[in-house]
Amino acid sequence: MELKRVVVTGLGALTPIGNTKDEYWSGLISGKSGAAPITYFDTEKFKTNFACELKDFNVNDFIHRKESRRMDRFTQYAMVASDEAIADSNLNLDTVNKLRVGVIWGAGIGGLETFQNEMLNYAAGDGTPRFNPFFIPKMIADIAPGNISIKNGFMGPNYTTVSACASSANAMIDALNYIRLGHCDVIVTGGSEAAVTIAGMGGFNGMHALSTRNESPETASRPFDSTRDGFVLGEGAGAIILEEYEHAKARGAKIYAEVLGGGLSSDAYHMTAPHPEGIGVIAVMRNCLENAGLKPEDVDHINTHGTSTPLGDVAELKAIKKVFGEHAKNININSTKSMTGHLLGAAGAIESIAVILAMQHGIVPPTINHTTVDENIDGELNLTLNSPQKRDIKVAMSNTFGFGGHNACVLFKKLD
Repeated sequence: MELKRVVVTGLGALTPIGNTKDEYWSGLISGKSGAAPITYFDTEKFKTNFACELKDFNVNDFIHRKESRRMDRFTQYAMVASDEAIADSNLNLDTVNKLRVGVIWGAGIGGLETFQNEMLNYAAGDGTPRFNPFFIPKMIADIAPGNISIKNGFMGPNYTTVSACASSANAMIDALNYIRLGHCDVIVTGGSEAAVTIAGMGGFNGMHALSTRNESPETASRPFDSTRDGFVLGEGAGAIILEEYEHAKARGAKIYAEVLGGGLSSDAYHMTAPHPEGIGVIAVMRNCLENAGLKPEDVDHINTHGTSTPLGDVAELKAIKKVFGEHAKNININSTKSMTGHLLGAAGAIESIAVILAMQHGIVPPTINHTTVDENIDGELNLTLNSPQKRDIKVAMSNTFGFGGHNACVLFKKLD
């Protein structure tokens, strides 16, 4: 069976450094940090009092108040980003065969704030259960793609992938395969997360996973720097319209890139820590290259998982050296989490959008906040430190890994 070609025809982004795909791109190439003191709740008793929140975002500018109150923030973000991506694709919703349009979405946690608030309300009451009737529908992780489908009438496959921080990359790979196999013409994919909450911050602090650089939050996310001390929690959504190539061509759609392949693997090592030699990461990148029919030397750019954790950054770069050999030093490597923070289940989507836009514009966004060399990292690697670099990018890779040892990797190609 000959596999169908799959292309990207629409993008939508809602991020801590920009509330549209164009604002997001502007933030990336200007090296903008999205980290700042938390405004959602009092952080006085928390070890970390900053995060990468959305800025100047009012959901009721996009969704009627009655509807938005029935959605957790992670679903609100999904709706806004997917609306932008659908509009960007110029897909005609009156003529497209909606039976062949699906929504496959990623969320690592789902409605954490909704769950948290319902429990706090119960604990503060007299012990009588008085739960909001929308508690469960707001909380469940699959409700974001459900709402996107309901709004637009899309009747193809509809579900959420949950693999921690690899969730939205997993969603994209599933979407790629549905279209490749001829089951769908179009799929809205991506991911959203809204974990900047009391429970989210408290939980990650309890794991000692977050940076505590409270005196300088804007410099706290510093992948590959020897003084890094943990990741910075982010929030938002990224939406990508994947479409069968001939279907896109027939309707005259603009095409951002072709999706050449995706790879998955497991570390099978530890709940939260990566394998120190990056065994699972080596496997996922090799799987992805094989799936795409590419050689290591074909890759020009890698947007790493690069969370700014002491163990993770080193393990990933070791894996890149193992897979790409001498060619590794010719690749523009970066981590856009240095600017956006870590969007958990939405990370794979917004970082894939960064890769796609980098190919479009011929510019690799920087890894910001690097001041001190880590002796455990090969100095010959081009980590695109502190300034963007011009590069004709023909093939680019996006890496995303999650607690539980979940690894996902996606490869994109610029069309000639």
